[in-house]
Amino acid sequence: MKSRKLLFGVLGVALLASSCYTEVIVEDDFIVESAFNTEQVLQSFDLWYVDINATRGAGEIPFVQRAFTLTFDNGVLLANNNIVGIGKSGRGFGLDVGEYRTLPGVVEINHDIDGFWTLDVFAVNQNTIELVDPRSNTSYLLIGYQRRNFDYDRVFYDNITYFLQEYDAWQKTFTSAAGALNDFDEENFLQFFGDNGGVFRSSIDAPGTPLVNLQWDFEGLYEVFDTNDPTLKTLTLNYDFLGDDYFELYVIDDSTIELYHVASETVYEFGGRGFIQFLKSDDKVGKKRVKHSNRKMDVTRKRKM
Repeated sequence: MKSRKLLFGVLGVALLASSCYTEVIVEDDFIVESAFNTEQVLQSFDLWYVDINATRGAGEIPFVQRAFTLTFDNGVLLANNNIVGIGKSGRGFGLDVGEYRTLPGVVEINHDIDGFWTLDVFAVNQNTIELVDPRSNTSYLLIGYQRRNFDYDRVFYDNITYFLQEYDAWQKTFTSAAGALNDFDEENFLQFFGDNGGVFRSSIDAPGTPLVNLQWDFEGLYEVFDTNDPTLKTLTLNYDFLGDDYFELYVIDDSTIELYHVASETVYEFGGRGFIQFLKSDDKVGKKRVKHSNRKMDVTRKRKM
């Protein structure tokens, strides 16, 4: 028996998903048995978190693939497509990205960039639905939350790799007086990419150099790691023949990160320049989330807070 339930009814008879069940309604923030009102189900939660790692199928629904959360608000589709500003943009719901209307078991979406989509809506459990593109048989799991209970900080922290990619460049703004001299002292700009396998670039150009004039001196691979400490992330920069630099990674605010260079015990701060908003700019809609989980590093925190 399939666990999902299509939100659909014809002449009072619910559609079957391989065994008998009734339709679906919502009571007290939970999806339970009965009713044909897809609109009621979609609006039963303030935010639907897109569990990207649960995606199935070889196709793609582009605007769902980009989104961290979706909100269905009386015909308006809202999305948090950026980690920067999540929890603040659109009062936490994100930005207006299109319109929708509902039919029994179906939501029709007219997205500002990606056009018209007809998606089947299934109930999986009390707070989870599945959106399915029947053309490609691709499905996404969406987990429902009320805004008052949604942990924006956790979403931010779990998706910190995307945060690094949401600025055109990171400019060094601070270097601690304490710490041993090391090659990274010379680096003034970092740039992180995601679509080509975790590539970063660095530059020794002077702070304040216009982004279009930067000369990227080095290129290599980077990786963000989880650790034994759920509040600690680490970052490695692999400079090809120059070896690795290893840092503890801290977020100061939406545009500032701190890198603690463990080997030299030096603290660096970098500020984001050139924020990339993923919404309606045709040259920036290529960003998308992919199935990913950070590898875990067996280390303890070295930075003294």
